[in-house]
Amino acid sequence: MLTPIPLLIIPLAIYNILVFLMPGTEWGTILTTVSMLSGAQWTITMEEGFIVLCLFFLFFEILKSTRITSRSLVDHMLSMLLFAASMAEFLLVQQAGNSTFAILLCVMLLDVVAGFSVSVRVAQRDFSVEPRSE
Repeated sequence: MLTPIPLLIIPLAIYNILVFLMPGTEWGTILTTVSMLSGAQWTITMEEGFIVLCLFFLFFEILKSTRITSRSLVDHMLSMLLFAASMAEFLLVQQAGNSTFAILLCVMLLDVVAGFSVSVRVAQRDFSVEPRSE
């Protein structure tokens, strides 16, 4: 069972743990290099891995938004609150003023917009009014 707590709080917590408890963490650190069949070397940095993690959680957030329950509204409100708090952190905290956090913010904004859009669309599908026959 999925809880009404926004899942994107997990990447936000990971980001804050890395920058505040492990100062000096370099986002450009290479995690791995993959040899492609073409002969090219694909390097994956910590920043790219983090962004993929954020997108993974976004996928599940969008899946959660397709359910119509009494918790849906709470979930959307908490997602919006999380986005607003993250926006404040981006603007006010020096460690959050970078592209990695900005992309996390974009993912959170997409979650808020997609959550409301999908919910409205699902609600329209579930609520159909037939014309009155006279």
